[in-house]
Amino acid sequence: MGTTQIQDLPKDCLAHIIAFTTPRDACQSMLVSTMFRNSAESDLVWNKFLPYNYRDIISKLVYPIEFSSKMDLFFKLSTPLLIDGGNKTFAIDKFTNKKCYMLSARELSIAWASHPLYWCWKRLLHSRFLKGVELIMVCSLQIHGTINTRMLSKNTTYGAYLVVKLADRAFGLDSLPSEISIEVGNYKLIRNTYLRHNEHKKQEFEHIFTRNKTDRSGLQSRSKVCEAEECDLRERKDGWLEVELGEFYCDGKDKEVKMSLKEVKGVHLKGGLLIEGIELRPKY
Repeated sequence: MGTTQIQDLPKDCLAHIIAFTTPRDACQSMLVSTMFRNSAESDLVWNKFLPYNYRDIISKLVYPIEFSSKMDLFFKLSTPLLIDGGNKTFAIDKFTNKKCYMLSARELSIAWASHPLYWCWKRLLHSRFLKGVELIMVCSLQIHGTINTRMLSKNTTYGAYLVVKLADRAFGLDSLPSEISIEVGNYKLIRNTYLRHNEHKKQEFEHIFTRNKTDRSGLQSRSKVCEAEECDLRERKDGWLEVELGEFYCDGKDKEVKMSLKEVKGVHLKGGLLIEGIELRPKY
C-alpha cells in the first residue's frame, strides 16, 4: 500500500482538521500552500470558530453588517460592535474565538447617577458608546454591574475590567482605597485599588525609597504592600484606563456575575471620574 500524502486528502477533510485548531492557526496555515489556503478559508472551518448563537447576536446589532463568507463575518465580529440598543458591545476574541462584552455606564447601577448635581451624562471622547457619565461630586461612590454567565463562552476564565478616565479636575478619588469585588455563586474576591495614575504611585514609592534608603527592611515592607495592591489603573490602547475588578471561571451554568467598585468609608468629596463601562474578556 502506498503512503497517503497530505495533498491527496479531500478539501473538506483538511478543513475538518483545521477546524480543530484556532483562528490564528487557521490563518497561519494559509501560508503553507494554495491547498491549505482553500481549506482554511472554507465556511466549514469558520463556522466552528463562530459562536453557536451568532445569528442571534447579529440580530441584536445596532448597525447591520454585510459579509461575504463565514471568515469575513468572524473578523467583522472581532471588532467591538454595538448591540442591545447601543448599551453593550459584543466582540469575538481573535485568538481564542471566545465572546467578549462591554456593559456601558447605562447598563450599570451607579448610586445617584440620575441626579444632575452629582453625575453628568454626556458624550465622552473616544468612547464606543453614545453617552458615558462623569462624576461631578459625591461623598459615597458605588458602581455595580451584573451579567449572566450564559452570555459568555463556557469553560473559560474571564477577567472583568472597569474602564474609566480621570479628568484634569479629578479630586478625592485616591484619598482612600476603593473596594473592588467580583462574585459568582459561592466565589467572591474582594481587593482594594486607588483611582489614580500609576506615576503617582511610582513617585510615592520613590519618595519612600529615598527616605528609607538606609533602611532596607522598610523598603521591603513597603514593597510587599504594593504587591498586595496589584489592582492599579492601567492604560489601554484605546486611551482609556482600566482596573481589573477580578477574574472568574465560566463553567457554562446559569449564574449571575456581580461586579463592583465602591468607596463608602470616607466622608470626603470626590469627583472627576469618567466611566465608560465594564468589559468582560477571556484571560490568556
